[in-house]
Amino acid sequence: MRPDPTAAPRRLETLAVHAGGEADAHNGAVAPPLHFSTTFKHGPAAERLAGYEYQREGNPTQDRLETALAALDGGEVALVYGSGMAAMTAALECLPAGSEVLIPEDCYAGLRSLAAEFLPERGVTARRVDQCDPSTVAAAMRPAVRMIWAETPSNPQLRIADLAALAQIAKQHGALLAVDNTFATPLLQRPIALGADLVMHSTTKYMGGHSDVMGGALVFARRDGLFDKAAHRRHISGNVLAPFSAWLTLRGLRSLPARMAWHCANARRVAAFFAVQPAVETVFFPGLPTHPNHAVAARQMADFGGMVSVTFKGGREAALAFAGAVQLFTNATSLGGVESLIEHRASVEGPNPVSPPGLLRLSLGLEHADDLLADLACGIAALR
Repeated sequence: MRPDPTAAPRRLETLAVHAGGEADAHNGAVAPPLHFSTTFKHGPAAERLAGYEYQREGNPTQDRLETALAALDGGEVALVYGSGMAAMTAALECLPAGSEVLIPEDCYAGLRSLAAEFLPERGVTARRVDQCDPSTVAAAMRPAVRMIWAETPSNPQLRIADLAALAQIAKQHGALLAVDNTFATPLLQRPIALGADLVMHSTTKYMGGHSDVMGGALVFARRDGLFDKAAHRRHISGNVLAPFSAWLTLRGLRSLPARMAWHCANARRVAAFFAVQPAVETVFFPGLPTHPNHAVAARQMADFGGMVSVTFKGGREAALAFAGAVQLFTNATSLGGVESLIEHRASVEGPNPVSPPGLLRLSLGLEHADDLLADLACGIAALR
């Protein structure tokens, strides 16, 4: 009997290319179509003749992207949003009043602002906990804690949390584990397989991959009450992703495996370069054996990512001098695009920055590593 290729398990590289990418049923087009329509024909009693009614409730392009994202993360279903912050906010606003959520000590500045300024208005309290130490997380659990919000690798110090351990703690206390998987993507880290209930992505970053489309996503391990609540909130609030943005992101997914391999390879070269520079105080990269969470990263990640952060012995002045001397790296926020970016995080974190003043965060793009290293050498020369 001839083997059935559709019965074979699909590996992530294959899923990235084909998930949500079936040929158009009407004309056989291989490239996914883009549907701009805001409204869809229905019957006189609002019968949905083709499954759709209004773009805010759902549209074919969005459905393709959500199908692909759920497949890549190993979840049952996904929802996409207009930005990563919109997705994060949507997840945390599903918590009932009186809840507590544990967030990491090192985390994205937007999460800190959300936790300090907006969640309290909803009656939700956020507490920062060292999530790299599972015993500390376990000690912080109490009945009001309804969610552990993990971010690994963290932004910008690239700390690594043991997701399997956090999932076990959450389950023991009847809480949910949500994971911001933006830096790793499903290609490098699979939170749902490690026990997470919910995964968040800023698809603006590696998934879009070209610094030209903004979006966010929630991937749910199960199609349950949490999904139903989030889906209803999105429908009513209107915080949806435009079809063109969904189409661009879906296109970005097709090349994600190849791009992530190159991002990771460049990051390893750059981390090794910084590790031997006398002017550098600390290199934050989980692929280095000196990283305090290297063993956990090696166990739960397929590779160590395309981000590197460093602190300089000369503090803020040295960091700014370095960032001002490089030419190939662009001083810009965000990450995950084809071009290499560098950013002084404390300068962009608002009036109360928490990142070390001497820290620079680098997003390694797809340029040749030798060219990147030559540019970084110019930055080091500027410090002498």
